[in-house]
Amino acid sequence: MRGPLFYSKILLFGEYGIIKDSKGLSIPYNFYNGALKIDKEHTVATHKSNRGLQRFAEYLESLQEEQPNLVTFDLDSLKKDIKAGLYFDSSIPQGYGVGSSGALVAAIYDQYANHKITVLENLTREKLLQLKSIFSAMESFFHGKSSGLDPLNSYLSLPILINSQDNIEPAGIPSQLKKGKGAVFLLDSGVTGETAPMVQIFMENMKQEGFRNMLKDQFVKHTDACVDDFLKGDVKSLFSNIKQLSHVVLDNFKPMIPKQFHKLWKQGIDTNAYYLKLCGSGGGGYILGFTEDLDKAQKALKNYKLEVVYNF
Repeated sequence: MRGPLFYSKILLFGEYGIIKDSKGLSIPYNFYNGALKIDKEHTVATHKSNRGLQRFAEYLESLQEEQPNLVTFDLDSLKKDIKAGLYFDSSIPQGYGVGSSGALVAAIYDQYANHKITVLENLTREKLLQLKSIFSAMESFFHGKSSGLDPLNSYLSLPILINSQDNIEPAGIPSQLKKGKGAVFLLDSGVTGETAPMVQIFMENMKQEGFRNMLKDQFVKHTDACVDDFLKGDVKSLFSNIKQLSHVVLDNFKPMIPKQFHKLWKQGIDTNAYYLKLCGSGGGGYILGFTEDLDKAQKALKNYKLEVVYNF
């Protein structure tokens, strides 16, 4: 058995904000992917993934007992395949903010869910929201609380625009300019991030009125503006808003930025060579960068590994 490929994703805008109803924009990133496979030899290399799937199957069993109207699975087939050596063969780095658990959730749903909503159907808003809530419940096994967006993006392999928590739609994003000087890139922090503790810090901060006001008046405002600018292709306005957003994140989300990157983050804002923002929940993994001049950004960041994901 070899299942279909499911891709990683990048949440361009909306990390943390979407918990509080900001807009968000998520795009598939085909550089990394994963697929379900069976290792009949039960080798050491696939053992960890196989054990993880065993625990996940137990979780899904209790999920369908608690919420039979949400989703049910062909658990007999799943357990049989796990016994036979099922594992998730993935190149998606874990703890890097590019949706490793999302791709796994999408693959399991695709292979084992009963009455699944398929990509080929007319995806009404109701169906998208239904998929999002199924994926949210499934992915909560990994993060404690999940929006369900990563698996949705991986499952549909389409850019997704989040207007609000109950209003999502596939989005048409402007075509890339292969010769464009501007770029969105990933910067490897070299450390792994953990989602659950980062979300916990955020939830603790949300208890303070000052933080809540900052989120609404600055973070969400600039995030929404970035999403609108990006979709319209208004690069000038986009970079002015990304600069503001990068500033707000540096001032208010310090625990989510690895310490050794605080100076680099500020340097980008001061020189306008590039602007950095969180990729996923932060704490490590990738950092997302935006630049109007890739050569300039590469010179300024010559000691770091950059992966270009989109050209303006």
